[in-house]
Amino acid sequence: MAYDTNASVRPFGIRDKIGYLFGDLANDFTFIFASSYLMKFYTDVLGVSAALVGVLFLVARFVDAFTDVGMGRLVDTLPAGKNGRFRPWLKRMAIPLFIINVLMYLYPAANLPTSLKTVYMFVTYILWGSVCYTAANIPYGSMASVITAEPGERTSLSTFRSMGAMIAGILISVISPLILFRTENGAQIVIPERFTIMAVIFGVCAMICYLLCYNLTTERIQLAPKKAEKGAGFFTLAETLLTNRALLAIIGAALAMLLCQLMAQSMNIYLFTDYFKSATLLSVVSLASFIPMLLMAPIARILSEKYGKKECSIVGVAIAVLGYGALFVVHTTNPIVYIVLMLIASIGMGFFNMVIWAFITDIIDYQEVRTGSRDDGTVYAIYSFSRKAGQALAGGIGGFALSAVGYVSVAAGQPAVQQSQATLDGIYNISTAAPTIGYLVVLLLLIFVYPLGKKEVDKNVAILKERHAQEK
Repeated sequence: MAYDTNASVRPFGIRDKIGYLFGDLANDFTFIFASSYLMKFYTDVLGVSAALVGVLFLVARFVDAFTDVGMGRLVDTLPAGKNGRFRPWLKRMAIPLFIINVLMYLYPAANLPTSLKTVYMFVTYILWGSVCYTAANIPYGSMASVITAEPGERTSLSTFRSMGAMIAGILISVISPLILFRTENGAQIVIPERFTIMAVIFGVCAMICYLLCYNLTTERIQLAPKKAEKGAGFFTLAETLLTNRALLAIIGAALAMLLCQLMAQSMNIYLFTDYFKSATLLSVVSLASFIPMLLMAPIARILSEKYGKKECSIVGVAIAVLGYGALFVVHTTNPIVYIVLMLIASIGMGFFNMVIWAFITDIIDYQEVRTGSRDDGTVYAIYSFSRKAGQALAGGIGGFALSAVGYVSVAAGQPAVQQSQATLDGIYNISTAAPTIGYLVVLLLLIFVYPLGKKEVDKNVAILKERHAQEK
């Protein structure tokens, strides 16, 4: 494969890191808001059942199986323009994403008949997640491997990307509960029109951040477009990727991590508004969970270069398992105890969340060493699909779980319903058992399946440098 580093552009630096941060900030202004509050909008504003929401999320991920991989193949095969192969997609999709994000939270849809509500939900959600978000996110994630070829610099990009997600998470998780809910007779009641307002605000922020990412980053690694293979070319690639042990391990880890993280995140809304009866505390716990990532950001690259990303992640995930396991066992009614133990668990996951995207660039290198083919877009698309599948499973299982524990959905404007104690205890158990089990699966996959420790990563980088030098 033709591979060259463009020496005529400015060297990699802080501008690229900040630009890449803005890219994930853009993604997560809509992604985290949807992950955290879309199910609440559906159940408590539109008044649909949690089980129907679960069906929607699962159907959308089936669609993603085609759109994610299709977008990955598209960016791998299209020729690069003067602004690169991946960056232009951020500019193209900024406005469409803003529009569909707002359409997804129209509170007047609560007045529609049930059949039209269902159509509205399915059309807007699939257009947002499976089409528009995919068309921006797949190119954005694939960019990391062409911005720089150096492992340390790629770890920096991963760290700054995680910081972007953290900033979006803090803004959304801390501000949203204070705006979206009001206290009435001791219960937390949603304010329907504010979901639409917040969607507009976060949509505008996302649009601006996509454009900042486009203007601040530079694609330095010039890759010739892959030629469309005849016959079973796509299936041959799929078979090759399915034998990539590193990719399969990180897909499994991503599924487990996203499943438990997003399920706990969505359950936290019900946990704090119904079990602890305080939307204000929801803001506090959301803020507290991001503090460890702030602490990890300055040292993530140092630790990964000295000890290895895999090695440090194993320690961090083990701490998370212990923290959430303790929460499940004590079943506390004291929100302070809950927040403290959750903070300990978040400290454990802080490092892993900071470097997770650098794992993907290592896997792309590993794929090229194994096969001689560099499939940045396709590898990232498959990984992205696994993350969205984790999101869907979290929403789907979360919706079914809420129904199973007896949660009663009430449309906006209807009298509030006091959930039973059994329902409240069920919400607590889901919120703590899910992350305990999920992080344990991640830990086992990192220890026993994922093959790319520090020595293997350094070896692959050296092989590729030598190979590319011979190709010039």
